[in-house]
Amino acid sequence: MLEVRFVRLSTSAVLPSYARSGDAACDLVAAEAAKIAPLGRATVGTGIAIEIPPGYAGFVLPRSGLASRYGLTLANAPGLIDSGYRGELRVALFNADPEQPFSVTPGDRIAQFLVMPVPVITWTEVEALSESGRGEGGFGSTGVS
Repeated sequence: MLEVRFVRLSTSAVLPSYARSGDAACDLVAAEAAKIAPLGRATVGTGIAIEIPPGYAGFVLPRSGLASRYGLTLANAPGLIDSGYRGELRVALFNADPEQPFSVTPGDRIAQFLVMPVPVITWTEVEALSESGRGEGGFGSTGVS
């Protein structure tokens, strides 16, 4: 278990929670309303501020059902919340539907939140990198099927 401290900033704030036992990410809930135009974006507050422990980071992820049914995703997926951030947890939503607006009401589950350990990196400059089976194969290197 990992303790994440929080402060409720709004009376309409709902604490992030797991939908099912064993889920990796918690649902984030809107504390304010928003109407997002087709191909538009908006930041929606959750009404909470959190304190992620050092050595960890939070990742805001789209909800697959909203993305597949309505085209609602994140403008910055995944959104990164560093352990030193103490402001309101806000979600940068993007409506990818070219025709229909999307309305958010307080209490709607709008994203998922995953907390993961993150190592501190030490960079070491070398003359060459070790060989690997992938090599320099990047975008599209494995084909479509």
